Amino acid sequence: MRSHLLLGLTALLPAVFLTAAAAQTNNKLTNKEKQEGWQLLFNGHDLSGWHGYQHKPATAWEVVDGTLHCKGKGPGFSPVDLVTDDSSFSSFDLKIDWKIAPRANSGILYLVRETQPASYYTGPEFQLIDDEHYPEKLEPWQHTGADYAMHVPQIRPVHPAGEWNHTEIIVRGSHVQYWLNGKKILEFDMWTPEWYKLKNEGKWKDYPDYGKYHSGHIALQDHGDEVWFRNIKIKKL
Repeated sequence: MRSHLLLGLTALLPAVFLTAAAAQTNNKLTNKEKQEGWQLLFNGHDLSGWHGYQHKPATAWEVVDGTLHCKGKGPGFSPVDLVTDDSSFSSFDLKIDWKIAPRANSGILYLVRETQPASYYTGPEFQLIDDEHYPEKLEPWQHTGADYAMHVPQIRPVHPAGEWNHTEIIVRGSHVQYWLNGKKILEFDMWTPEWYKLKNEGKWKDYPDYGKYHSGHIALQDHGDEVWFRNIKIKKL
């Protein structure tokens, strides 16, 4: 029995060390990334570099175990997105890990300006949602990886709620690419006749400032649901 126990513990050791090593490398840049011009947006310890939208109290947000955690609805709930202090992001490569709770909804927004009641009034959104168990019927443009209410992802290689996913958003001028877990899922151009047609015939027809700006903040959406983020890094192009 004792030898079997020792063998079992020995077998577990590599997994323990791998988990510890992964935790140590989260929210850090490699020397190669530093040389390439990557910037860490979340240090894993506090909310430095971030503030509540329009500087409102971001009471739903906290840092837990090296993650940026949105707690979801609580007493006196009022959603407040978290936005970067830096508002100069125009052409960039953004990488971010995220995990949502079952039945949850959130998003990653960009080119955001704090001129309207909420970040989605101005910023396009990479949709994050529990596709399988969300309590309401979802349209294709509401699924994970959609350019929310605009473009539908070609594929959805998403990991289920409770598991980590990796998103990459690349913006080069008007050209945008969405990547999910290492696969390109969507590619489109902003400010073209086709783009304006989609905007003016859909959800955003009554939001004149949607997609208007060519630079702005990065925002993480507080939709009243639980979501975690980590390894948030960006490179200006």
